[in-house]
Amino acid sequence: MVETKNTPWPLLPFAWLWNFVAAILKLTGRLVAVLLGLLLLIAGAILTVTVVGAILGIPLLVLGFLLVMRGLF
Repeated sequence: MVETKNTPWPLLPFAWLWNFVAAILKLTGRLVAVLLGLLLLIAGAILTVTVVGAILGIPLLVLGFLLVMRGLF
């Protein structure tokens, strides 16, 4: 978890996102987090193909990538 007290205000959304990913990892475990991240990556890639779905697809890609990275390292 990232301590948000000393985080500069422009970087707070990234710290919150990282803490959210860490909380998911803590609840689910590493293997499930990696599998969930891969599923989110695939869903985000499919949604990004359409122009309207890109609004949801890109955040899903980012969240999936962060879950995979956090689960692996």
